[in-house]
Amino acid sequence: MSHETTGARRIFFTIYIALVLLTVVTVLVSYTDLGLMNVVVALLIASGKASLVALFFMNLKSEDRLVWGFALVPIAFLALILFGTLVDTMLR
Repeated sequence: MSHETTGARRIFFTIYIALVLLTVVTVLVSYTDLGLMNVVVALLIASGKASLVALFFMNLKSEDRLVWGFALVPIAFLALILFGTLVDTMLR
């Protein structure tokens, strides 16, 4: 087995452990009463998990700027929509 394959497996296993731990944190936070901040914390944890998946499992980490643009523009629109929804919910 080459060193490159062993290194890749170690990285993927580390990312897997991080995803499992973030899932456990998500479950623990869901039992904590943070008021309206529960949604914000859950979205932040979900964003972190999605970033790990995109960067390592979808190999976005090694792509050029054009692919990054295609990946980040929809995320920016999603953030805008979520921000508008949260602001509207908090001001009611």
